[in-house]
Amino acid sequence: GAEVVFSVDCTKLKEHFLPGKREFDRIYFNFPHCGRKAGVVKNRQLLAGFFHSCAEVLAQEGEVHVALCNGQGGTPADQPRREWHNSWQIVAVAAGAGFILSHVHPFKAETIEGYKCTGYRSQDKSFCVEGALNHIFTRSTAPMCFTPMTCQTQLGSQKVSFQVPQVLVDKINRGFLEVNSSHPVRTVKEKLSAGLSQAFPLQNISSCLPLLQQGCPGGVCHSNIFWITLSPGEAPGTGKMSQGLADAALCSHFGQDTDENVQEGCPAPEQFYLRPSLLPHARAIMKKGAFSPGTLQVLSGPVFRKCRITPHSMPAFHEMLVVLAVSRGTENSCVQMLVDNIKTTMNSLHQGTSGVKPSISLQEAASFGTELSDFAAFERQLGEIQHFLCVGTEPDPPGSCVGVIRAAPDELKNHELVVVSASLNLDLLAMLLCGISDWRMLWTWDRRFLRQFPEGKLRLFQSFSLYPPSYVHDVSFWLPDGQDFDEVAFHTLARRVSGEMVLSIQLRDNFQQPGTGRRSLCYRVTFQSCDRALGCREAAEMQLHLREEMQQHLGVTLR
Repeated sequence: GAEVVFSVDCTKLKEHFLPGKREFDRIYFNFPHCGRKAGVVKNRQLLAGFFHSCAEVLAQEGEVHVALCNGQGGTPADQPRREWHNSWQIVAVAAGAGFILSHVHPFKAETIEGYKCTGYRSQDKSFCVEGALNHIFTRSTAPMCFTPMTCQTQLGSQKVSFQVPQVLVDKINRGFLEVNSSHPVRTVKEKLSAGLSQAFPLQNISSCLPLLQQGCPGGVCHSNIFWITLSPGEAPGTGKMSQGLADAALCSHFGQDTDENVQEGCPAPEQFYLRPSLLPHARAIMKKGAFSPGTLQVLSGPVFRKCRITPHSMPAFHEMLVVLAVSRGTENSCVQMLVDNIKTTMNSLHQGTSGVKPSISLQEAASFGTELSDFAAFERQLGEIQHFLCVGTEPDPPGSCVGVIRAAPDELKNHELVVVSASLNLDLLAMLLCGISDWRMLWTWDRRFLRQFPEGKLRLFQSFSLYPPSYVHDVSFWLPDGQDFDEVAFHTLARRVSGEMVLSIQLRDNFQQPGTGRRSLCYRVTFQSCDRALGCREAAEMQLHLREEMQQHLGVTLR
């Protein structure tokens, strides 16, 4: 009862079907081949034309199934796996047409009634299908168009606006912690709050916490801060600066791009910056005396920090800050109660995810060396830390530090009390519980991510983009005479240019020219997306754009 069409060119599918019949739910191509002794390059070209053709006739939620002989695809699913250059590189080829590999399973010819494999070297001969794989591709989300965003916010009695740093345009006002959100970050926060409420009276700080902070953050490296300048003509008077900034209420996009504001040294008193921590807000509440001893105060919200590019370093994440005022001498037992409660809650959440059971431990800050993760290092800048809250037993391996514990006797006018606070990185906790290896996945716009997390449920995450291709490019440059290189600024620039498509940046060479003393650095930049298609041409364009921006914004001379 099916319609059969012959002489179909797989690279021009839309030419063989009427416009009303071009929305296919499935497109199957079993063992594509150019014929005879065609090499891997010709077969890649065949697949490239096929995938571009599929994009024109596939339904939005459709699938493309491609069966390949063992080893041809070039993915880790092939056993044994061919060398990359000797494979068909099917995932990278499909990415060029906007497809991602979502599933791979064995091709079982015996389960298909009447199936016969034929066509070996364009002859009526069979070929070996043992170990063959069926690759299932789906459409990727479209590339993000990061138009400049201006946020309008209430400052005292007047509204002011500021331009959001381009690297954060897709992270402002995402609403992950709102009541109607099913995001795993909110689920972790709610479960932790419920667990803590079993041991302490608990109060959520419901008022909007200021998104912006003012002046010069003491003790914090300024290269880690996102500095903000209010739009011209909107800076409030000095008397209004001390009033709280309500969180951004309105956002608008404009079509013209402007450079991100970069500040050197300590800014003027009227300068603002995106909050890097909720700790200053808690301290302000304590100093006002609006603090009930024995009651656990909970503050939560997104915070923003410039940092290096690693799988666990985030320019934006959700912080949960719990603060408790206790009688002097009881702070150690209260810290232990907090940690035990967090452990119990995490173990309970683990039972629902079936992931790696998190082994949470409390480690003395003195036992940590100087090589800290970006999260731990920044927290140390904010003030003295008594303990690090870690997952595992090794001192601060990547992603192991998920929180810090502080005890501050000098925060209150009442010297009989000590303030105990715990700062938790909710994003890292969600990643550990749900088996998410890359923090960028938490911020994806692909709806397949949230579909895996019904409201109030945590599950082991199943990636919808398997074996994403990576593209390696090197960049070498001379430094300006007598100047140090700001590596954090370099990483932030790479984030902005690529739209968070850079997986890693590694220093490959540090050369000093004899005689002149000029210094040259060489970095290896690896481009890879965790959630959408990234083709080799797009990655090459990003690399060229990065080189141009480095010359303009970092003052280096490319080699």
